[in-house]
This record gives sequence, C-alpha cells and structure tokens, in this order.
Amino acid sequence: MMAAPTSSRPTTFYLSKVCQLFSFPSLNHISLKSLPWKKVIGNGMASMSAKARFGWSKGGAGLLESPTFDQSRFDPTPQAEEGDMGELRDTRGAVSGDSYKVLPSDNKYLKSNKRTLSLLDQCLTMRNIKQIQSQLIVSGTLFDPFAAGKLIAFCAISKRGDVSHAYLLFHHLPHPTTFIWNTMIRAFAEKKQPIKAISLYKQMLEKSILPNNYTFSFLLKASVDLSDVLFGLQLHEQIIKLGWESYDFVQNGLIHLYATCNCVALARKLFDMSLNLDVISWTAMINGYAKSGELEIARRLFNEMPERNAVSWSALITGYAQVGMFREALELFNEMQLAGFQPNHAGIVGALLACAFLGALDQGRWIHAYVNRSGMEFDTVLGTALIDMYAKCGCIDTALQVFNEMPERDVFAFTSMISGLANHGQSAIAIKFFGKMQKEGIKPNEITFICVLSACSRMGLVEEGMRFFESMSATYGIDPGVEHYGCLVDLLGRAGLLEEAKKLVRAMPMEPDSYVLGALLNACRMHGDFEVGKEMVESLSRRSLDHGGVHVLLSNMYASANQWEDVAKVRKGMEEKKVRKVPGCSLIEVDGVIREFVVGDWSHFLNEEAIFLLLGIDKQLKSLGLDDDFISNEHFSL
Repeated sequence: MMAAPTSSRPTTFYLSKVCQLFSFPSLNHISLKSLPWKKVIGNGMASMSAKARFGWSKGGAGLLESPTFDQSRFDPTPQAEEGDMGELRDTRGAVSGDSYKVLPSDNKYLKSNKRTLSLLDQCLTMRNIKQIQSQLIVSGTLFDPFAAGKLIAFCAISKRGDVSHAYLLFHHLPHPTTFIWNTMIRAFAEKKQPIKAISLYKQMLEKSILPNNYTFSFLLKASVDLSDVLFGLQLHEQIIKLGWESYDFVQNGLIHLYATCNCVALARKLFDMSLNLDVISWTAMINGYAKSGELEIARRLFNEMPERNAVSWSALITGYAQVGMFREALELFNEMQLAGFQPNHAGIVGALLACAFLGALDQGRWIHAYVNRSGMEFDTVLGTALIDMYAKCGCIDTALQVFNEMPERDVFAFTSMISGLANHGQSAIAIKFFGKMQKEGIKPNEITFICVLSACSRMGLVEEGMRFFESMSATYGIDPGVEHYGCLVDLLGRAGLLEEAKKLVRAMPMEPDSYVLGALLNACRMHGDFEVGKEMVESLSRRSLDHGGVHVLLSNMYASANQWEDVAKVRKGMEEKKVRKVPGCSLIEVDGVIREFVVGDWSHFLNEEAIFLLLGIDKQLKSLGLDDDFISNEHFSL
C-alpha cells in the first residue's frame, strides 16, 4: 500500500488518501457495500506527470505491481503469426518485401502521405483499404505514427474495416503510440470481445506504456460486458492513482459499471460526489436502479433530471416492463412521444413487452408501423419482441409473417414462435418448427424444450415427448429442470398414464414443486382418481405449497362426482387455513384503452348484462356438446 505523502497541497493529500483507500491487499474479502470513499479534487491533476507524482520509473509497468491487479485472470490476446507479414507485403502483389522493412531512426518521423490517407474515407471495401496500405508501404510512411494510427483506426473501428487486419498491422508496428493502443482496445471492446481488450491492456502495461483517460473509458466498457466488478475495482484504483477520475466520461463509465453490476450503492456514491453530472450520469443511475427493481427511486431520479434524452426514457420504460409494471411502461412510452422524443431500440422492445402482456394490439401495431417507417434495425431482439406481442395478442398469422421476414433468426425467435403456435392450438406446426430449428443448426435452450414438451402434452404425443425429454441431456447437454419434469408429468397424466406419472415424480432428482404436483393433481381430476388427488394435496400441504388453486382443483374433483360433503370439507379447510385463491384477471384493449376485469369484482355498471351474455354463451357451448369445464360455474360464483 502506498504511503500518504506529507505534501501540504490539498490536491495531492486527497489523492494519496483515496489511493490508500483503494489499495486493497485482497479484493476478494472486501464487502462492496462498505467500501470507504473520499472526494478527489482537481481536474488539472491529470496533466501532471504520473512518474513525477508517484516516483515511478517503470511507466505503465508499475501498475502491474499493484496489489489489486491480477494478471492471471485474463488469457493473452492471440499473437499474429510471423508468416502473416506476407499479407502485409503483398497487398497488391507488386510491393517488394524490402520496402516494408523498418525505416532507419533518422527517417522515423518521415512526413506521411496525407493525400493518400485522405482517400480512406472513400474506401468501400477492405480491398480498397489494402491498396492505400500498399501506397504507404511504397512511400515508406506506413510506420509513421500519424499514418499508422489513421490506417489502423479505420480498419479497427469503421464498419467497412476488419479488426483482425487492424490487429495484424498493430502487431508489426515497432513502437505503437498510446493512441494506437487505445484504438485496438476500443475496437475489441466495441465488438464484444472484452477479454481481448483487457489482455491488450495488460500487454500495454508490460511495455511500460502509461494508459490515459481514453484507455480507461474503453476498458470500463469491457468490464461492463463481462459484468466483472472485481476488475472494475482494480481499474478504479488505477484511475485514481493516475488522476483521471475527474474526467466526465471516466466518471460516467465507473457509474455505469457499478450500476450494471448490481453495485448501485457504489454507483450512487460516485454520482453524489461528481461535480459535472450530465445526462449520461443520470441515465446510468436510473438504469441501475431500474435493473435492481428499485423503480420508485429510479422514477424520482428521472423526475429530477435537468435534461432527458431517448436513452433516459427507454431505461425507465424497460425497467417498468422487466418488473411487470406494464401499464406504467406504456404510459411512460406515450409520455415520451408527447415530450417530442423518438423511441429507440430499447424503448421499443420494452413497450412491445408491455403490449404483449396487456393485450394492447392497437398500440403494438402502431409500434410495428413506426419501426418500419423509421428504418430501425430489424434485429433478432426486436423481431422476437414483435413475434411475442402478436402471438400473445391472438394474431398468430402476423407473428408467423414477422418470423419469416426476419433476416436472421436465433434460438429466442424460434422459441417465441414455437410457444405462440402451441398456445394457439397449432402444436403440430410448433413441433415442425422445432425440427426446422435443428436443421438450421440452432441449438435449443431450456425454454425451447418447455415449449416443445407443452406442445406434445396438448396433442397427447407421449412417445415424441419422451424422445424430446431424453434428447435434452443426451444430445444437447441440458439437464432437465423441474419445469421440464412438470411438462412430462402433465403429458403422461393427460394421456391417462397416472402410474407412469407417479413413478416419474418419485424418480425426480429434485423435490417436486407445486407445478409438478399440480399437474399430477389435474390428471387425477381428469380421470377421477380421488385417492391420488388427496395424496397430492397432502403432499403440497406438507411442503407449504397448498395455495388456493390446489384446493379449488380438489373441490372441483369432488363436485364433478357429486360428492358435496367432500366439497364442503375442502372449503371449510381453506377457511381454517385462511387459504384464498388469487382472483383471476383479464385485460382487453377497447378503442385503444386497456380495460381490466377481475373475478369477483361486481362494480361495473354493465355487470348484469355481461353475466347474462356469458350464461347465454355457456348454454350454446353446452348444446354443441363441449365439456362443462370449458366455462365452469366457478366463474360466476361470489
């Protein structure tokens, strides 16, 4: 740990104190909630020489000696092969190998061919870029810091570039500048290769290159992608030591890191200490509180923001949707548009999730039309959200159309489509989609198998269901969970194979939950097995899983057999245990307004007319020979 300097200057004193506070001997034993904090003073500190302030003679290598920097946690970035030099020499086929040799030291700062470099912006393909590279080789200016930096930056960051070629160029530079190191770290961080970005940082320190504020902003993004708060703390210590903590985008990166990694208390302390808060700082905190489920605090911060942007609105919309506050999510989405902000990708996905749950089909269709008008990127996340919305709002054909129009489809898109088809009574097509998914080489996940097993259960496909269940571990290496066992129990129970279902429950590698035992209880009701039904209720009661729905199911079993004394006993037992069934709730969109209907709520002024109409529908359904369970008297009971 660094000793506190005796300098009388307050900036140096506070900086040293914070360095002491963050120089932990072992971060593995630190409670993130109890970390001490001090305010660090001085924007001008960053311009001072780090070596002069801390007496370092090793440059960036000194950071590797920090007790908190663990070099072994990240694999090194793959090194370019020496044989790859031929690609650099022969980019046009007419460049001699001698022209690529490192220039003598007296030509180190040879003026770059600026006219050639100016053509980079006109390049459309990597072939064009390599032609410019060849011209730089011929002119002997490829190793000039300005030329190399601009060429590598274009290859690494431009959409028309190639990060692997940029790394090849970078690897053969004799003396990459800090700017070039930062360019490569940024490229890997932006292309979701955080391990490579962090490995480059380690190499940078090993070569005694001091990082700057840009280095840390890119590294913090890599830490967010890894959800690695430990490495983030290591970076935070080094940021303080080098004096970059007061730069806005470094502060924002730290706040975003802690907020994203569920260290909201740390993020808030940084937020409260910051002198130059901007919309990014506020949005990071709102996003952190929203992800941790603290929506009240998130909304309060949102209301206090001096200025907002589309990202701020979308963070709160997504937060509401993720915790099930769908009505609030849609209301905020509408407020956002009234305030003159155009919804972005995240806001659109959050609003579609809310539309799916609320059955807000008109709003969902408007959002779909907006996506088409605005030219928003139609990626797999957005496509899956649209499929889910249309399927849950009853428009399975439109969901299928969206699926077919998707340029790329992943496991989530297929799973959403399979689930929608199964829920709309098209289980056979759902199973065919599973086969199509396999043919396209997309590996199913746990949720996919739940949907497929549910489809088999609805169709009574016992053999197919068993085959899918066995393939989970045998073919895909997925250990079946309690939900998968529940689907299989439901499949066997619906097919009348109660003994097989009971054997499966007894052989489960985990304790059965209310879903599994409830599926078996429902099978007992369907086939009139009262003894096993009572056994299931007792088993649920012992596990404290006997919620109201279980008792109602047993009561209905007795009622269907006209055993009214047993019905009364079950109801009396519910009263004694103070067990109540959670009221059912339905949502429907009428003229663009979401309306909610709750079982037992008789407050609506048209209630009598609605009940009369439902009884008429019930009578017609029974006249068609449909099962009494389709609309039970339970729906009309007080």
